[in-house]
This record gives sequence, C-alpha cells and structure tokens, in this order.
Amino acid sequence: MNPASPLAFAHGPAWANRIALAPLTNLQSNPDGTLSDDEYNWLVRRGDGGFGMVMTCAAWVNEQGHTFDGQLGAAGEQHLEGLTRLASGLRKAGAVSSLQLQHGGRRGDGQFDSTRVAPWADPSKNCVALTTGEVEAVVEDFANAALLAAEAGFDGAEIHGAHGYLLCQFLDARSNNRDDKYGGSPNNRFRIIHEIVEAVRRATGPDFQLGLRLSPERYGIPLADARELVRQVLDAGRLDYLDLSMWDAFKTPYDTDFANQKLLDLFVDLPRNNTRLGVAGKILTAAGARECLEAGADFVMIGTGGILHHDFAARVVADPAFASVSHPVSADHMRAESVGPAFLDYLSTNWDDFVRA
Repeated sequence: MNPASPLAFAHGPAWANRIALAPLTNLQSNPDGTLSDDEYNWLVRRGDGGFGMVMTCAAWVNEQGHTFDGQLGAAGEQHLEGLTRLASGLRKAGAVSSLQLQHGGRRGDGQFDSTRVAPWADPSKNCVALTTGEVEAVVEDFANAALLAAEAGFDGAEIHGAHGYLLCQFLDARSNNRDDKYGGSPNNRFRIIHEIVEAVRRATGPDFQLGLRLSPERYGIPLADARELVRQVLDAGRLDYLDLSMWDAFKTPYDTDFANQKLLDLFVDLPRNNTRLGVAGKILTAAGARECLEAGADFVMIGTGGILHHDFAARVVADPAFASVSHPVSADHMRAESVGPAFLDYLSTNWDDFVRA
C-alpha cells in the first residue's frame, strides 16, 4: 500500500496521507501547561512538513495526572487559548490535528498535587489507590479534556492508554487486584478504557475524530489480554483509529509462546469494524512505512523520523527510497528542524542516540 494515499475515517476529516506524527514528549510547554511559542513552532512545522495528521505530546487531563516538567495541559479554560492557537496553526498548515489526553497515575510528578494516585496503593511512591468514585471522576476528566479539544478547534483527540501511565496501569495483570468493577478480571481491568471512549463520544460531536493508544505488550499486560482488548475496542466501533505503540514495529513478541510471529501480525488479522489500525516504532524509511502498510496496518506513526526531519512525511511521499538521516546528529541540525532549547536539552540528556556531544 502506498503511504501517500489518503485515509478516510468514520468521523472527522480524511488524512492527506497515511503518515502521522506520533505524540512526542518535548518539555516545551509553560509551567502551568499552557502552550509556548517553542511548542507551537515545533508542531506547526511538522504540519508544514506534510504529515497527514499531527498529534501533540501527552496533555494532562487533571492536576494529579501531571507527569513531567514542560507538559502540555488540557485540564481547563486556562489552556483553551493556547490550544486554540495550536489547532488553528495546524489547520492552516494543512494537517489534521489531534490532542493526546493523558493521566500519569503512579508516574505523576506531584507538581500540583503531592499525592499520586493509581489503581492500587504504593506507599514507596506516595501513591494511594483511587476509590471507585474517583475512577469514575477520571473518566469524566478525560471526557471534559476532549470537549476542550473540540472547543479549541482540534479535529480530534487520542486517549493515552499506553506506556505505563494511569490507564495502562489499570491493564496491569500483575498488580491491579482491585475488588471493584475496575480490577481483577481482564474485562474489569479493561473497563476504564471502554468507559472513557464512550464518555468522549458522548461529550463530542459527530465530526470529532477519536483515537486510542495502547501498548500491546510489557507493563504487566499479557499479550493475550492485549489482543482481546484490541479485539473489543475494534468490535465496538466507537474509535476512528487505534494506535499500537510497539517501540519497534518490526519486532517479534517478548512472549515466547508467540516467538515465531511478528508482533504486528497478532493484531492485523482482527476485524476492524471501520476502525483504522496504526503502528509506531522505528519506522525511519519509506520502505519501512510501506512494509507496515503491506503487513496490514492502515497508517504509521512517526516519532524519531519526525524529530530528525520536520518534512519526513513529504519526503516519503515524494521519494520511495527516502531514508532518515543517521543519528545522532548535531545540535544545529536539531535547531534547524525547530527543536527548541528545552526539547534539545531533553534529547541530549535523556537519550544517547539523538544529539552528538
């Protein structure tokens, strides 16, 4: 399948191509979660660079969910002005826009509320278990954040259920032994995902495009559970797209019971009910994008390639042989790609393969 071909959805606008910018932590927001010029420039530049859809970094839906310095917020009217500016800028750049919605749970940083919350208590992390009513309130916080995204003019939002943050913590079969409707059995552990999807659909209009990001393995999620949850959310038909964050889209599973298959192959065979299926992880070439699409994905999410090249998508569309520049690269290269000082410092100090010393 050609990455340059457009992709239509049940709700919201079609993407001009099948290449989307992955949600990328960049630490460029203001301390209160409002949009900064650096973050605006970083994201709108990717819209200018031809991405069919541009997604923000994870944006916190309430104060307890705040996870890291410089994180974008989607928790109230104080964030609306900046989000409106960003949605407008992305639309003018020609990209479909999505605001990723997140709660850190036990990985929260306590910046606004020193008590961390999670599905289970963990005194070593100053973390208390959410009550049933508090879980239900989190569901509404996600819905309200999605409504804020719609008011700001975003084409849609993505629910962040991956990478060990709060929603992913509920999926953890090792530790989520709650005795209420949100723990224990797989269907109880899945419940918060379904409820948030339903709540966002109720809160937003018929043209609002809704996605969900899941981790298909690790974080205490048995691979069989992940496949069943994916089957359920696809079968429900409420999502426009499902985004599988694999870290490596070409890998085999960690679970040795499935060692003779590619991880992606365990999901592309499931009926989709008009939901589009995307994949992320180490897709750095036009050939890699095509390989994922030919394996059965409907679109690809680009992380590293989108950092290194603001116009990664345009290059893939124009050149079937395109390959991202080898990295690490110079700081000057990053600055030329609209990576601001805070993002550059994050890439330099937290990763060993982005920026040359």
